[in-house]
Amino acid sequence: MTELRIRAATPGDLDAVLAFWRTAAKGTSISDDRAGVDRLVARDPGALLLAEKGAEPVGTVIAGFDGWRCHLYRLAVHPDHRRQGVASALLAAAEERFARLGGRRADAMVLRHNVTAHRAWDAAGYATEEHLRRWVKPLPDDAPDGRAPNVRADGG
Repeated sequence: MTELRIRAATPGDLDAVLAFWRTAAKGTSISDDRAGVDRLVARDPGALLLAEKGAEPVGTVIAGFDGWRCHLYRLAVHPDHRRQGVASALLAAAEERFARLGGRRADAMVLRHNVTAHRAWDAAGYATEEHLRRWVKPLPDDAPDGRAPNVRADGG
């Protein structure tokens, strides 16, 4: 049996990661495109963790840290490799990354209807916070520097 290896994804992995998400991840994100994942890896090279068996991607998680909070996204395991410890290994690697960066608590974005994921997150020690609700607003993506139009570089 091939041993599981977890490493930070590189720009050369991104097309394979996007293809992997189409197979393994539930739902899609506005950032599930090459430009979005390129920005992630360029801004935070250690955030996108890739689990491999041999040369085959079998899992991913995005472990983003903004300097204050630890956020988990895109925990996905290939259907043929589920219930084999891949998600647990990815979460352990993400939590180790957060600890190195000084993080104190991690949160995860999980689709409400993904009951399989709910069980996995619960087994990993995560719990819902029903008193919180996520508020979302899509931002324009036509600004050449990545900022929304009418936002100055100094934040004013």
